[in-house]
Amino acid sequence: MQNKSVVVIGMGYVGLPLAISAAKSGFHVTGLDIDSVKIEELNSGNLAVSGTSRQDISNLQSLGRLAFTSNYDCILRASIIVVCVPTPLNAAREPDLSFVIDSATAISSRLKENSLIILESTVAPGTTRNVFAPIVKSHFSESEKSIYISYSPERIDPDNKEWNISNTPKLVSGMCNKSKKLAIDFYSEFINQIVECNSMEVAEASKLLENSFRLVNISFINEFAVYCNATGIKPLEVISVASTKPYGFMPFYPGLGAGGHCIPVDPMYLSHAADTCGVNLSLLKSAVLVNNEIPNYFVRKVSEIFGDVDKKRILVLGVAYKPNLSDTRESPVEKFVIGLESNGANVKWHDELVKNWRGQTSSPISGDYDLLIIATKHSYINLSQLPKIPLLDLQDLQK
Repeated sequence: MQNKSVVVIGMGYVGLPLAISAAKSGFHVTGLDIDSVKIEELNSGNLAVSGTSRQDISNLQSLGRLAFTSNYDCILRASIIVVCVPTPLNAAREPDLSFVIDSATAISSRLKENSLIILESTVAPGTTRNVFAPIVKSHFSESEKSIYISYSPERIDPDNKEWNISNTPKLVSGMCNKSKKLAIDFYSEFINQIVECNSMEVAEASKLLENSFRLVNISFINEFAVYCNATGIKPLEVISVASTKPYGFMPFYPGLGAGGHCIPVDPMYLSHAADTCGVNLSLLKSAVLVNNEIPNYFVRKVSEIFGDVDKKRILVLGVAYKPNLSDTRESPVEKFVIGLESNGANVKWHDELVKNWRGQTSSPISGDYDLLIIATKHSYINLSQLPKIPLLDLQDLQK
């Protein structure tokens, strides 16, 4: 590509690894985020996310191929802008596009001709074409055809040691054939396999299908594990022998429930889009309800094992949604803690990776509790060094 100046908007679990990968392949990349504290930490070498390293960031900064800023004016010098901002749910558990809209608005007044803008954030089918693109192109007249818009959904699995940006197939689509070709040219510089989609709507829907599929199966396997535990069957043993079937079966494993920025959220975008056009995705809605209820099942199991938790001092170990991450978005541990508290328990939590959560700071591990509960088992938690007081590993309840 002739112009190698790139801006990546959103320096989280998606944007930062993408920025680093693009910079390693020779692009001059600016990482943009409205969080000035995060930008300061990145510039000072004190921040990295899963799948990245501070050393990589430092090396690329010294080569002049990676910089970080909170100033949207960096777009004035870029030919490629990649938007990797969050698409969470609002208080009513409905899609919240405010970050996408704000980014599109900020981009629109700073674009130069022949720019390529790629949206990677998870959205419902039609959003890129009908919401994002009109805002981005709002400062250009109808006769100007030199703004190119693409949609390419992120496929990041934090802390996955096998699959990363370079070896995970990348879906790419565009408003027009040239938009798609430009995006393919960009991603091909640092991603091994590109999968062309015939429309942006296909790419948007694919992302929602991928994570809705996972939520449905996670919810089912959790219900199945509840049944197994009620009948004295070991669910992991059942999953193990079922997995010997070489076709038509894919193993999923029980736990506290699906968490994170994708699996509990993306299905809500699909469900909301379906409701809008009069289609009731009842199975998906049931999966959401099951996922929301699983933490309460574990609360009941704690009471069954240890008796009434009223006024008991409980320390919950690990509050992130996944081991060895600091991400608490949609963490099922929150519902679990709230359930314990609603039963009268005095709950504190410990997580050296998270540090601050629900307006509280991580409590040290000590013997000053009636019960320790491992909710998310980070690798730094050494079971042999825990205080000699009652201990419950929630994973053990689903084996």
